[in-house]
Amino acid sequence: MSKITNLHSAFNAPVEGSVDLLIIAGEHSGDEHAAAMVRNLRAANPSLNIYAIGGGELKAAGAKLLFDLTEASVVGFFEVLKHYGFFKRIFSETLNWIREHKPKAVCFVDYPGFNLRLAKALYEEKLAHKAGGAIRLLYYISPQIWAWKAKRRFAMAKYLDSLAVIFPFEVACYKDTDLDVQFVGHPFIDKHFHNNILYDKNGRVLLLPGSRKAAVKRIFPLMLDAFLRLKRTMPDEKAVVLYPTPFLHNILKDILETDFPTLVDQVSFLRSDEMVTAKAVLMSSGTISLQCSIEGVPGVVVYKANLFTYLLGRMLIKIPYLGIANILLNKGMYPEYIQGKATTKALSTELEKAIKDAKNNLRVKGLSDQIKELLACKKAKFSVHQWVLDQLNKVFIG
Repeated sequence: MSKITNLHSAFNAPVEGSVDLLIIAGEHSGDEHAAAMVRNLRAANPSLNIYAIGGGELKAAGAKLLFDLTEASVVGFFEVLKHYGFFKRIFSETLNWIREHKPKAVCFVDYPGFNLRLAKALYEEKLAHKAGGAIRLLYYISPQIWAWKAKRRFAMAKYLDSLAVIFPFEVACYKDTDLDVQFVGHPFIDKHFHNNILYDKNGRVLLLPGSRKAAVKRIFPLMLDAFLRLKRTMPDEKAVVLYPTPFLHNILKDILETDFPTLVDQVSFLRSDEMVTAKAVLMSSGTISLQCSIEGVPGVVVYKANLFTYLLGRMLIKIPYLGIANILLNKGMYPEYIQGKATTKALSTELEKAIKDAKNNLRVKGLSDQIKELLACKKAKFSVHQWVLDQLNKVFIG
């Protein structure tokens, strides 16, 4: 959060010409998906002037990064409340930059708590196209309105020009609005996507504690404790942890070295884009868990939130599962251990089952085929970069 002190120097003015597209992605997964979109956009039209408030992946893809918002990624109402002043400043700086430099389009990527508020502000200030302004508002990766806060779809229809969704069933979620909704295929099924997580019965145990600092600090010690218990009966097992940024790598290493010194030579770390083979996975419910389900890696989902965040979520969320694969299939591809049920004993038992139970692993592989079929891009009218180009053409023509 220290970057808040130099926000003004970070939000630089455009250095060349007008801004064609501003992308806002506040989480690591959104940063990665938006980066793939930008690479394809630049290949199709190298002259596009693209800016971003996102992360390192967008910068590497060729977008001009105004501020790394992914480093401030948090989850839950109470976690956001603790950092309210920070997010208020970020919001204000972003709105001021858009007012001053007027990009032809803004593409919001997931991150609805921030992005939908910004869309509303742009509409209310009559900067948005639907309010009579010049800026088209696009949204890539729909909020999970099928899980909670479904009424958001009406506000989205009011503010946004177009929405690109990554799950085929999401188009129907907006059928009672006039919002233009396009299924653009899931990025993990795209022919250019390279899944770096592979199943191998001789691989290591994969630990995926997530990408948010607060959640990682709660979940990673539990994962290590479960792995330590597993080694009582399977002493030869080793584990590997994927991390999205050097910042989180340091946090994970500190937890391992300080609290689990006996595991230091048993647990290794890789960047989240490096190749890894896994025989089983212990994972949080984040986006990367979908990569495991597509590959058919057996395992278990674990989740521990701030108590008040969890209780609030229980009241608001209306679906029976937390893991994305389980939600998509509406069945338990992976067992889920949430809050108090996420004990060391339960998790180590499930890990051992994932490693040893051949019948269960065949079941997981069959369900992974169903996931891939569900996410297939056959019905997509556009790829995501074609969708953006189509929307930008409407600006240029109009």
